[in-house]
Parts: sequence; C-alpha cells; structure tokens
Amino acid sequence: MSEEKVSRKDQILQALAHMLEAEPGGRITTAGLAREVGVSEAALYRHFPSKAKMFEGLINFVEDAVFTNVNRIVQETPDALDQTKRIMDLLLGFTERNPGITRLLTGDALTGENERLRLRIQQFFERVESQLRQLLRDAEFKQGLRTETTPTATANLLLAVVEGRIAQFVRSGFKQAPTQGWAEQWPLLAAVIFRS
Repeated sequence: MSEEKVSRKDQILQALAHMLEAEPGGRITTAGLAREVGVSEAALYRHFPSKAKMFEGLINFVEDAVFTNVNRIVQETPDALDQTKRIMDLLLGFTERNPGITRLLTGDALTGENERLRLRIQQFFERVESQLRQLLRDAEFKQGLRTETTPTATANLLLAVVEGRIAQFVRSGFKQAPTQGWAEQWPLLAAVIFRS
C-alpha cells in the first residue's frame, strides 16, 4: 500500500517537472497538474497537502541529487581545481537534464508562490557557495594553493557563473544549454582561480 503511494507521489512530481518544462513562463495550477497526472485534485491533495509541498518535493530531489554527488566528488577527487570543475560540471549538467526543475532554481516558476519556497532555493545556492568556499580554503592547507582573491569572493564568482548560465538556459526557453561553450570557457575561468 505505501509503495503505491510513493509511486503516485513520484508520478505527481514527475508530471509537475514535465509541466514546468513544457510550459516555460506558464503558471502551474493544481487543476492542470491533476489533468496531467490523470487524477482528481482531491487525489493530489491526498499525497501533498498543498502545491507548495509539491514544489518542496522537487526541491528535495534537487538537494539530494546535487549534494550526494558533491560529497562524492570531494571524497574521490584530491585536486581542488578538478573538484571545482567537477562541481561546476555537475550543476550545469544537472540543470540541462532537468529543464523544468531549473525553472525552480531561477525562481521563474515560483512567482506568486509561497515565500518559503524562494528561501529554500536561496538556501540551496548558499549551500553550494559554502561548499565551494570550503573547497577553496582546503586547497590552501592540503595543496598549498591560494586563490587570487579571497576564497569567499572566488566562490561567489564561481556561483555567479553557474547561476548566469542557468538563467540563460531558462530565458532561452531551454534552447541555450548551460553546457554550451563550457569546455572552452572553463579553462579561462580556471586560469584565474588560483595564484600561479
């Protein structure tokens, strides 16, 4: 019985992510979501008490997917510059594979929604920046690498680059992939992270 509920919950979240992708700039209603899933609105509310909780379910998915992989990258990769690149690649690749969810990360899909959702997205990006900052600080102690500016300013620059590419992806209606041109741009960025 509980397995059926879990799969219905996942079905609802997948439908929500699909609608976010299929209707860029469009507002998602529970009536439209119920039609997409093929159930009544009441059935949606049996699994999620509100639309905000549905969005939170997607945000939880993002956090779990991203930070599980970030932790693996940090554990498996000893070189700080390589860690940085792999984390940036992860964020850009994840958003490219999940365009609908990317609308949540830019706040595009949250207009008129519960302010708590915007705070969750803000906290997600603060956590990413904090991870990058810690990685850059550790680079000095573990590898003797020092950033050109402070680790705080460098982590903020890296996050701004990722967020900018993600915003371009959403603004282009998912036509300009976040990874487009990244292979050529990363070496330019990498060259200014650490002092020579």
